[in-house]
Amino acid sequence: MATLFDLPDLVLLEIFSYLPVRDRIRISRVCHRWKKLVDDRWLWRHVDLTLYTMRPKVMWHLLRRYMASRLHSLRMGGYLFSGSQAPQLSPALMRALGQKCPNLKRLCLHVADLSMVPITSLPSTLRTLELHSCEISMIWLQKEQDPTVLPLLECIVLDRVPAFRDEHLQGLTRFRALRSLVLGGTYRVTETGLDASLQELSYLQRLEVLGCTLSADSTLLAISRHLRDVRKIRLTVGGLSAQGLVFLEGMPVLESLCFQGPLITPEMPTPAQIVSSCLTMPKLRVLEVQGLGWEGQEAEKILCKGLPHCIVIVRACPKESMDWWM
Repeated sequence: MATLFDLPDLVLLEIFSYLPVRDRIRISRVCHRWKKLVDDRWLWRHVDLTLYTMRPKVMWHLLRRYMASRLHSLRMGGYLFSGSQAPQLSPALMRALGQKCPNLKRLCLHVADLSMVPITSLPSTLRTLELHSCEISMIWLQKEQDPTVLPLLECIVLDRVPAFRDEHLQGLTRFRALRSLVLGGTYRVTETGLDASLQELSYLQRLEVLGCTLSADSTLLAISRHLRDVRKIRLTVGGLSAQGLVFLEGMPVLESLCFQGPLITPEMPTPAQIVSSCLTMPKLRVLEVQGLGWEGQEAEKILCKGLPHCIVIVRACPKESMDWWM
């Protein structure tokens, strides 16, 4: 009977890739062959450390011994709510990531206190930066800071970052390579701040505004004024009306549009009104409706019949997580 040891190396590597980091290191002690496999560059391209409260000494060991130039994407927890004795992210560690991991493209930080970590210490190779439930300082993203910081940044996700406000949003305009922006639960951002910032972020191709205090109508108005080249829009339907939907009509290159519930108001456009507006968008290929209770109802049939050239997705509930692997 064949055993685990009889499997080819490629199959074992695929199995090992699903193991948490701690278990990968443990199995390297099983035999010389497994030790060699655990040291394979392919196994350390994507690393998730959010499962552990990791001491700085262990983190530095992983960085030097396993990750280094192999690393492409990294998820880390900052232990913001773990007590004063918990390890915290440091500028030195961020700088070391940049120096020792030249291929690092994606960094996701969870529940991290970044108030003492300047943005200038982040790896300059990053193309995607995600902040989930993190604390940042008032000067973290100010426009007046060094314009050469993160020159390759294409996507930034700000999910439940309570300090994020209009000044920070304005600061994003210095990232000239930025093409994708996700705002989730950033309740300090105002309609005026969004409109002013999008005017300078006219090159964005993807915008998602979820769980914020901004009305959908005001968001769509700002998009129609400044983001004529946007290709993907996702937003919460709070404050959405038929008049707001009209703002999107004729968007020349919009390919994907998603409305996300669960809030439904009397002003919410009908399925027929949504179809009418979508038909004016020549490039639209995907329409997604989440959490509005339309699945299996007449509303879903109207959308599918009215937009035969589109992929129409009607879901019961919005996704609970904002962690996207792109």
